[in-house]
Amino acid sequence: MNLVLLSGGSGKRLWPLSNDSRSKQFLRVLENEDGKLESMVQRVWGQLEALNLSDSTVIATSKSQVEMIQNQLGQQVPIIIEPERRDTFPAIALAAAYLYSIQGVGLNEVVGVLPVDPYVENKFFDRVKDLEDVLLSSNAQLALMGVNPTYPSSKYGYIVPETIEDDHIKVSHFKEKPSEEDAEQLIKDNALWNCGVFAFKLDYIISMLEVKGLPIQYDELSKQYSRLEKTSFDYEVVEKTNQIVAVSYDGYWKDLGTWNTLTEEMAGNMIGKGIISEDSNNTHLVNELDIPVTILGVPNAVVAASPDGILVADKESSPRIKSLLNGFEQRPMYEERRWGWYKVLDHTKYDEGNEVLTKRIGIKTGKNLSYQQHFKRSEVWTIIKGEGEFVLDDTIRNIKPGDVLEIPVESKHAIKAITDLEFIEVQTGSELIEEDIVRIFMNWDEIEANCASMK
Repeated sequence: MNLVLLSGGSGKRLWPLSNDSRSKQFLRVLENEDGKLESMVQRVWGQLEALNLSDSTVIATSKSQVEMIQNQLGQQVPIIIEPERRDTFPAIALAAAYLYSIQGVGLNEVVGVLPVDPYVENKFFDRVKDLEDVLLSSNAQLALMGVNPTYPSSKYGYIVPETIEDDHIKVSHFKEKPSEEDAEQLIKDNALWNCGVFAFKLDYIISMLEVKGLPIQYDELSKQYSRLEKTSFDYEVVEKTNQIVAVSYDGYWKDLGTWNTLTEEMAGNMIGKGIISEDSNNTHLVNELDIPVTILGVPNAVVAASPDGILVADKESSPRIKSLLNGFEQRPMYEERRWGWYKVLDHTKYDEGNEVLTKRIGIKTGKNLSYQQHFKRSEVWTIIKGEGEFVLDDTIRNIKPGDVLEIPVESKHAIKAITDLEFIEVQTGSELIEEDIVRIFMNWDEIEANCASMK
């Protein structure tokens, strides 16, 4: 069975820790068996590795999340990159084309699709594997997995059964986010929570692309990605499919999509610098800033602080943050990259059109920034931690704390960390955007070879 993990999200429900490039699945707020903090995507990938499923798994995501995934899971994880965000049906269609034309998966092989961030026990993935047998034995077009409800929730969609067989359920219809009163009746009718997990034969989606007159080769479909309608897989496929079966999962499952649900699974009530008074019962603090946060006499609250902003919210009200932020846009102030991370410390635009952007940048041991140049800005780097190698216009030299490195406009430059390295970067120019980067070499060996040839 081939698995596709869908990694998306706009980063609004868990603001300010999440942003456009760091969605909820990348927040390191869960504790693993070693007592270290990990993210939801790290937890899920670890579970797949433990069950020997990771070798047959790919992750479908947008360009903005690629380096975050590589930072947390490593460079070798297979990633399908969506040219632009177009909802779940285009993402799954592109993944199907990738499996078919790049990995050579047969048309009769089964593909399972699930979110990248379910908070579940390992046996959840054992149940996912059961979808293959159920799909093949029932001759259905789609097989879904639903969770046995534990209470009448209005937050989830429901899979409503028509008949219940020995090993599967024949699906009658779906009910999206009913009232709690309706949910009570649905539970009595043996309905399941829809957890966004389903399986199909690869041919089912490949044939769909052919009917639509779209390419089934990954490279070509990627070029024509904008032709795919921006719509969900549920709307485009599930609602139009007649032969659907489902299996139930009766273990632990939780959607950690809001602050009130996420804090329920945190190992302690505080991450980062701060103090929470004893009478601040059931209050959680997550602080990514270097300054302490003190909470006094505020129960049932979540306080989150990051370079992107500060949230103080009653836990029950915290799910409203997404609607409150509607229309509020700003560049991400914290990002994780394949080589490390950066925080924006200050960004100032002056009336005459000049801009100054100050970042604190961390590079992991052995990692490097690409050999690159900019055409609209100059930069000054001040090394504050660690040792490394610095390249400026084909000349390499060693650097250490206290060194100040000036990079004029259009100068070619790169840096590699010999030990964990941090520096302050001050950009000055007319337009300080990530797109003002021309990457010449990515690999440090290529950079060294180039510099040696210039001597």
